[in-house]
Amino acid sequence: MYASIATALLGASALAAARPSEENKGWGTTSSSTTEYAAMPSSTQSHGWGWGNKGGSSTSSAADAGQSAFSFPLPNGFPNVSASALKDLEIAAQGVPGNGAAPMVSEDAKTSFRFIAFNELFEVAFFTELVNNITSGHYTVPNGQSANVLRALHAVQAQEEIHALGANNLLRANGANPIIPCKYDFPVDKFEDAIALASTFTDVTVGTLQDVQKTLAKDQDPVGTIQLIGSVIGQEGEQNGFYRNLNGKIPSALPFLTTSKREFAFSAINQNFIVRGSCPNLGDIKLPIFAKLDVLNVNPNQQPVNTTFKYAADNDNVYSGNPDDLSLVYINQQTLPIVLPLKMPQQNGNTLSFEADFPGDFPFHMNGLTIAVVARGKDFKSVNDVAAATLFGPALIEIN
Repeated sequence: MYASIATALLGASALAAARPSEENKGWGTTSSSTTEYAAMPSSTQSHGWGWGNKGGSSTSSAADAGQSAFSFPLPNGFPNVSASALKDLEIAAQGVPGNGAAPMVSEDAKTSFRFIAFNELFEVAFFTELVNNITSGHYTVPNGQSANVLRALHAVQAQEEIHALGANNLLRANGANPIIPCKYDFPVDKFEDAIALASTFTDVTVGTLQDVQKTLAKDQDPVGTIQLIGSVIGQEGEQNGFYRNLNGKIPSALPFLTTSKREFAFSAINQNFIVRGSCPNLGDIKLPIFAKLDVLNVNPNQQPVNTTFKYAADNDNVYSGNPDDLSLVYINQQTLPIVLPLKMPQQNGNTLSFEADFPGDFPFHMNGLTIAVVARGKDFKSVNDVAAATLFGPALIEIN
């Protein structure tokens, strides 16, 4: 039973027609040759989710609608994939979707799989644009590695497409609407920066899928769902070792990778990559979007040493209380949250500026991904406690 569920989830076939089977009926597929995505009416979109939303917009985003941005569909029709296109996609991904029956999951699990679909669609967009920038000559891959890099990235792009299709198919099987792609804007303009960005958001994905596993276990969702998320964590970890190695780092950053929360990843994607107003059913994902927090003076070659960082928080009617009641909280590896005071806080217009120590040296050795947020309070025993009190963030700090 568990093996059947595990093969079914994120890798589920996009089409019953691709693999005729009674088991696949649970995925909500149709008899047509494409998977249909129906946009939600605008009246159903949530404009109040999260902290820091502005002017009724459903997201605090990287770019305004109307600017040049990446948008779907892809040449193979994705996210509406025909049976023949799915077969080609499997070849490119070097593996096939699962063919087991889809499990029925809890409401919170639906939130997790909505987030996963949202995240995977973003990743498909990023890697599609990255491949295009390499093949067009806009990006230069150093050391004659273009062929090897493109071979890897073509596979990654296809694998992320299958992840996205599977997450949306699980939602359909559970009577929920699939997540529809947004438009995306990526703030990089050279190969090395694109790979560094890929490494960072993959780190966040790996940490966030840990959170998904915990919520699935807590809600007693089918055990196979936890198993499958573990397989995706491994796949994402393999990716990140490649990206780290390309940028001159050792493949494995830490003995225990940094944990995260769905709220942090959802906020980071919305803040940095989504064109404002371009997501047809963003409000279906019942997660908050926090106000933006930027760390201003991290050196690209920053070492894990004790230092002080400067921060700027987008405080547009988010918090009007005493800054002394706020804390800068670091999440790194699997250690308890590190809670520090805001130093010299100043409100200038809509920006709350401050400094905070970064205890990078002993005893913390804050290598790898560190997630920084501003939270209301001083005493946090877990990442869950931090997320529940967060107002601004996340700022993402990568060291070594």
